[in-house]
Amino acid sequence: MSTATTQSTTVVPTSIEVPGPVTRVPTLEELERLTALPERRVVYRGVDWSFYEQLVDSIPESTNIHVDYDGKDLEVMGKGRKHELVRVLLRRLVETISEELGIPCNSVGETTWKRMEIACGLEADLCYYFLPEKLAADAAAISRGSDDIADYPNPDLAIEVDISPPQVDRAGIYATLGVTEVWRFVDNTLVIERLMPQGNYASVETSGFVPITPDYVGRWVCDEDSSDESAWARRLRAELRKNS
Repeated sequence: MSTATTQSTTVVPTSIEVPGPVTRVPTLEELERLTALPERRVVYRGVDWSFYEQLVDSIPESTNIHVDYDGKDLEVMGKGRKHELVRVLLRRLVETISEELGIPCNSVGETTWKRMEIACGLEADLCYYFLPEKLAADAAAISRGSDDIADYPNPDLAIEVDISPPQVDRAGIYATLGVTEVWRFVDNTLVIERLMPQGNYASVETSGFVPITPDYVGRWVCDEDSSDESAWARRLRAELRKNS
């Protein structure tokens, strides 16, 4: 199997759809009101690149609003506590395993991949570089102090935490960006997908970047006691060292 599951479920709010074509960019105050209910997705149908660019550039980094644009529709969402808990555990899992196994890896966090040349963009929940050439390009851009996203390559691995179902084609955006691997955490289920030559994603048994399976990730994120994240991380590290 290429998924890991637990039995618990989460009730998610109904999404809101704004029919297109939409031309007026909502204010930050409007966005904060619409996304006040955690995990509720608000979709603006039939918008252009200028709409996306103006909207995403108007949102401060400290704001808890997630924006994706697939070239025709734009989605905004406010992230909730469960979303952030899962995201943090997945981040610590990937980074701890990479450290313990000596796998070169750089975190690119929740970077917004705004690419005008392909007229789409999104904010990943987590993303990473693993390939040597991308690690080198990332290091070079950082050493220049660059804040221009065009100086940074697209990630190798992206991780999505979907407490509520997406209303835009995020898989299509990742495929257009050429992201090799995507992890999707949906309904307490982790799916690991790899980009195929045909341009679509297919589930796989093991990650191509860190030697773990969906079941392993699912155990540590869903089943292990994470009420004390430091103790959780110590147990993970101890297990990795015992098995190495």
